[in-house]
Amino acid sequence: YKPQARRSSAGSQRVSPPQISPLRSPHSGTMASQADNRHTIILVQPTANKQSRTFLDYEKVSNAMDGVCQMFEKRLKEIYPHLRDITYDISDLYNYIDALADLSALVYSPEVNAYLPYNKEWVKKRAFAHLKRQAGQK
Repeated sequence: YKPQARRSSAGSQRVSPPQISPLRSPHSGTMASQADNRHTIILVQPTANKQSRTFLDYEKVSNAMDGVCQMFEKRLKEIYPHLRDITYDISDLYNYIDALADLSALVYSPEVNAYLPYNKEWVKKRAFAHLKRQAGQK
C-alpha cells in the first residue's frame, strides 16, 4: 500500500493517509514486541477455486506466522503420510507460500484503528524472522 491521490466524484482531490508500519509505533519507538501483540487475520486461498478461500484468526503476529507454518506442515503430512519426521528449510516454505493462489495478512493498527493489509512477501519475511527467533531460543 502506498499513499496515492484519488479523485472524488466532485472532482476535488483527496490523499489517502500514509501507511503506519506495524513494526514501529510512531509514539512509543518500540519495535517487534509491541507489533507482535497485534490482532492478525490470515486470508488464504489454497487453490484457484474461489470456494477454497478461508481465514485464520490470531491474537498476535507471531501466532499467525506459526499458523502459516502449521498449514505448510499439515500439507507436508498429507503428501508424505508414511514419514514420521519431516524436515524442511525456508525455501520449501517460500515455495509453498508462492504456490498458494492467494495469501495475505490483515494486521490491526491502533494508530489508525484499522487493519493494514500485507502480501505474500511480507508474510514470508515475517515467517522467516519468526522461525529464526524460535531457532535461537532452542
